[in-house]
Amino acid sequence: MKTLHSILKSLPSTKVINPDVDFSNYIPLDLSVNNPELFERNFENAQDFEIFISDFLNKNDGKVAYGGYIETRNIYKRSIIFKNDTIPERNIHIGIDLWINAGTSVLAALDGKLHSFKNNEGTGDYGPTIILEHEIENEKFYTLYGHLSLESIKNLNVGTFYKKGEKIATIGNSEVNGDYAPHLHFQIIKNIENYWGDYPGVCSKNDLNFYIENCPDPNLLLKII
Repeated sequence: MKTLHSILKSLPSTKVINPDVDFSNYIPLDLSVNNPELFERNFENAQDFEIFISDFLNKNDGKVAYGGYIETRNIYKRSIIFKNDTIPERNIHIGIDLWINAGTSVLAALDGKLHSFKNNEGTGDYGPTIILEHEIENEKFYTLYGHLSLESIKNLNVGTFYKKGEKIATIGNSEVNGDYAPHLHFQIIKNIENYWGDYPGVCSKNDLNFYIENCPDPNLLLKII
């Protein structure tokens, strides 16, 4: 029996945002604690963050900034959902981020049905979120699409089937997406447990091995490079 990792590798590449943007226009972005360009940056508000992303894309002649899988970041320190008196600090990103303008189309990564959706409100959270359920070669797994527009989760019905490449949503702005520069958080989940319209997208160092196993690298499927 194939593993999810091997199944994802064997599938053709797919896009989860605007299909008209070629992968050659995707530029890798390092938001880790090791990037010296971020040492003097203060991303306390989404406007500063958005300017940084825009400047980065202009400088590199790109249309989409991407990256972040298993990346340790400082940008989560501003939110209590990632660190408080009752939980260890969560600062390792376990999906892939695709930074592009609000309103950009979001596409189903694969054929699948709507598992759940929810507006995860609060600074640092996903905002509007959609989760699709897939089954390939008897392997059931899920894809999560976070930081969407509010319109994206209106009039949805659990169980609705979507074809690969079908538009399912649009990217939200900072007013609804958890106060980030506009982007899509895309994540693959093997066992979603009892989560509904939500699943951790950032983990602690102590839990990293579990999440690497349960949330394989989305680029196995996207194949951006």
